[in-house]
Amino acid sequence: ELLAKASEKHEELTIEEVRAYREFKERFMAFCQRAYDNDVRLIVDAEDYCFQDALDALTDEAMRKYNKKRAIVFATLQMYRHDRMPYLRRILDDAKEKGYIAGVKFVRGAYMEAERARAAALGYPDPICKDKQATDENYDAAVRFTMDHLEHFEMFMGTHNEESNYKLAKLIDEKGLKRDDPRIFFAQLLGMSDNISFNLAHEGYNVTKYVPYAKVRDVLPYLIRRAEENTSVAGQTSRELRMLKAELDRRKAMKK
Repeated sequence: ELLAKASEKHEELTIEEVRAYREFKERFMAFCQRAYDNDVRLIVDAEDYCFQDALDALTDEAMRKYNKKRAIVFATLQMYRHDRMPYLRRILDDAKEKGYIAGVKFVRGAYMEAERARAAALGYPDPICKDKQATDENYDAAVRFTMDHLEHFEMFMGTHNEESNYKLAKLIDEKGLKRDDPRIFFAQLLGMSDNISFNLAHEGYNVTKYVPYAKVRDVLPYLIRRAEENTSVAGQTSRELRMLKAELDRRKAMKK
């Protein structure tokens, strides 16, 4: 609630809320400092639209401070939001002006229904792209833009979409970059789209597997939501199961 108010109605914060927000900012920056001291990358995840502006501002400030030599702090951009390309361009301009490396992670987004319902209820413009195709085009445009200005960026591409992963892999080769260029990472969740992760890694690209952990009651809703998204990508889970079965059959045949 405090983050939402700090994002949408900052001028209405009470003295107590200003104090609480300042303490939150101090904890956030201390966390970024610890990551910097230990040379560990820290990705600030994207969440609800209503408090994203506050997180963007904090992440931008942290990038200016800690990303002078390499990207330590990364902002996550949900590309189902139609305002993320302008934000990405602002990050580039700011990085050039203030002399730091912008860290970005691209995802499509996970709260479409909730975001549209809140926008309708409160009477502000829908922040979400009009449809799946528009989201895909926005996502691809952001990746291309970053690759075209890679001297100012480091990026994680967080997606289980086969086509998006293929496009970036192809773009890396077309630009004559090394496949293990330390500025570019593919990212999938552990146990999801492992066929994509393993094949990219086998071909020499940088791949990370995200491992969510928390108390069971906290992590299960997150994993269920990710699984639901994964099944929506044109039957991707079914394809994965067919691939697994085909590989098991191949290995059985080799033993005979």
